[in-house]
Amino acid sequence: MSPPSIAMTAPVVQEAFGSEKVAMTAPVVQTEADGGEHVVAFVLPASLTAATAPVPTDPRERVKQVPDRVAAAVRYSGRWSESAYRRHLADLEAGIARAGLVATGPPRYARFDPPFTPWFLRRNEVVQDVVWPEGG
Repeated sequence: MSPPSIAMTAPVVQEAFGSEKVAMTAPVVQTEADGGEHVVAFVLPASLTAATAPVPTDPRERVKQVPDRVAAAVRYSGRWSESAYRRHLADLEAGIARAGLVATGPPRYARFDPPFTPWFLRRNEVVQDVVWPEGG
């Protein structure tokens, strides 16, 4: 009997390695890059739990249940680039400040489409966990 498998999931979330681990409200398969530069997470379908998810075949991957968090996000289309990420991160940070929220942990970016999707149809997001300030 072969192990269960699932189709590719979206979004694929990435953040710099060495910072707080990827945060989502779902089980994720988390992979560390060979050079230790980034953590990449694949969000699993809500029907799966950490206990029922397929076992990763790569030893660098692990299934991890992550806690609920509140996050702010900026959605944009186009190709991913460092400059686009930085520009949208600045917009997100400004919006968080205007809303009176406090950013927590590292920002991350999410990609929702396969590489063969035309650039103008691609969905990307810059995501930042947030909290209300103490006493707010």
